[in-house]
Amino acid sequence: MRVNTRSGDAGAILGAPPWWIAALYLLLALIAQMELLHFLTFRGAQASAVLIVVVWYALRADTLPAAMFGLAAGLCEDIFSAGTGVAWTASSALTAIFVTWLSRWFFADSVPILAGVVIVATLLRRMLFWVVMALQGYPSGYARIHLHQALWEALLNAVLVSVLLLLARFRESRSS
Repeated sequence: MRVNTRSGDAGAILGAPPWWIAALYLLLALIAQMELLHFLTFRGAQASAVLIVVVWYALRADTLPAAMFGLAAGLCEDIFSAGTGVAWTASSALTAIFVTWLSRWFFADSVPILAGVVIVATLLRRMLFWVVMALQGYPSGYARIHLHQALWEALLNAVLVSVLLLLARFRESRSS
């Protein structure tokens, strides 16, 4: 049964998950990103498990909880990254707000749609990240390299979220 939590909202299929579950997924994503995903680097890009968790939460939550979750996720990334200042914090929170707004026009249970949302969210988050880094004084002379890296990361994130969604569906079908 599909229950919308926001009036006129087609995207919030199951409602926002409890905070403790979202926090557990965020912890697992942080560990996977720091310890495993760097082995799967392709053309200088690696998939972002943290972004996928932020998108997953933002698709099911209202704007304020999604922004707070994106803020917390980005803050965790900034804590574990050297020299990023508040770039991940700001970009993740703003991306969560955008994804929540975007989710009002579709159901997020389709693999192609979810992969498309992840691609857009990845590119938006990367753009916001580099804007914040530039505001903090980072030289902007490597824009072309960062664009290529963002495009490859978007593709890797789309593949990862598609695999995760298909595995979740397979697990759900086996338990029924």
